[in-house]
Amino acid sequence: MGQNLLRSARTPYLRVVPQRETAEVQNLPPAHKSRDQKVVLEELESLIGLEKVKDLIYEIYAFAEVQKKREKAGLSAEKVVLHMIFKGNPGTGKTTIARILGRLLYNAGILEKGHVVEVERADLVGEYIGHTAQRTREQIKKAQGGILFIDEAYSLSRGGEKDFGKECIDCIVKAMEDHAKETVFILAGYPAEMEEFLRTNPGLRSRFPIHLEFPDYTVGELTQIAELMLRKREYRLSEDAKSLLEDIIREKKAREIVPSNARMVRNLIEKAIRRQAVRLIRDGAFTKQDLMTITARELLEASIYLV
Repeated sequence: MGQNLLRSARTPYLRVVPQRETAEVQNLPPAHKSRDQKVVLEELESLIGLEKVKDLIYEIYAFAEVQKKREKAGLSAEKVVLHMIFKGNPGTGKTTIARILGRLLYNAGILEKGHVVEVERADLVGEYIGHTAQRTREQIKKAQGGILFIDEAYSLSRGGEKDFGKECIDCIVKAMEDHAKETVFILAGYPAEMEEFLRTNPGLRSRFPIHLEFPDYTVGELTQIAELMLRKREYRLSEDAKSLLEDIIREKKAREIVPSNARMVRNLIEKAIRRQAVRLIRDGAFTKQDLMTITARELLEASIYLV
């Protein structure tokens, strides 16, 4: 990355986002609302994988900072539109990157608030004429000064000619022009579906100057993420469980039709923790070591029961 910021100062991988947090405003705690971009940049740098994504996010941040300094120096400063397309399978960090981006742009003085409003089709598309425009404008208003993050955006164009999804798209496109300087619009979804969606409207692609591809995690990266999730929760693997973890992740990954990436790992770890709790209650073993240790058996049970 641009400055290779403190690679050794690793913070936990990221907050693994639940499968859906719709129409939710991410209100950041006061510590995150301070203008300390170094902390946010370190968090960005600490994410496992996503090297190309991190490079582009840093590039956007650096550009915003330089334009601010040019303006202070009395030079012309460009106001570049930052609307984006995020393409990637579930669990690849799209929402997490959006949240970090909001904080970076807030710290750079580009966004007034830097919050993220997460929505999906159900939050935008109404049931009768005029309802969709009203609902869409309400969400856009909530996002002013921050980011409107539309997950599975391709679903807006899948209802046919009589569907109100087209009305929603038209409303979003207009708002992107009207609020270009104060709000960033991010449309996210599966790679193939997002490409199909962009082809439905010839002028849609050009309105999003930044396209980010979120690759699937490798088995090694998913194993690192699992270990960090455990460390964050103050659990640790027994020796036999350590050697088993990567094999389980490799098998699960190979069986998935659509990779779920960090979501699969989170579900595996949380199931193993619940299986450990059953063992501890059954055995009445509650020493500190007992409370922290996940065994190979619990990982195997979690793997078998995991849907």
